Amino acid sequence: MTRSATELTVSRDDTRIARLAAAAIALTVAEAAIPLPLPGVKPGLANIVTLIVLWRYGWRDAAWVSLLRVLAGSLLLGQFLAPGFFLSAAGSVASLLALGAAMHLPRHWFGPVSHSLVAAFAHICGQLAVARLWLVPHDGVFYLAPVFFSAALVFGLSNGLIAAHLLADRSHADRR
Repeated sequence: MTRSATELTVSRDDTRIARLAAAAIALTVAEAAIPLPLPGVKPGLANIVTLIVLWRYGWRDAAWVSLLRVLAGSLLLGQFLAPGFFLSAAGSVASLLALGAAMHLPRHWFGPVSHSLVAAFAHICGQLAVARLWLVPHDGVFYLAPVFFSAALVFGLSNGLIAAHLLADRSHADRR
């Protein structure tokens, strides 16, 4: 009997993406322990990591980090294939598509804060679409939109400011 071995080569990019995804997953799990004032309203701390990856390494790496976070986070929290998983996945895909478009805006006018706001609003829109089409097949779900859009504004702004601060700190450290 002959055995065949499959060897996987791990690149530096793979290792970097895995480390950054692990940081995003850790933030997702930590965030799950925070009591929420309303179901579905979360600060989205892992999105800070996604924004940093987007600005440092590009959309492709940010997409990997975001999608790995959704998948692994749902597995760790016992929500894989539950409605929350699909809401999170839809929000992440919508925000990644919006960030892909936002990356083409002039960087001197649109920075991490505006990208965070775009992603936060797209995330909510993706979640509301899935909620309306699947979970609550009634237009009444849109009565919650002002609450969710307010949360997107607050958390998108705060996460964008944190990401911008961390990116600025890193750029200052790189110049030294």
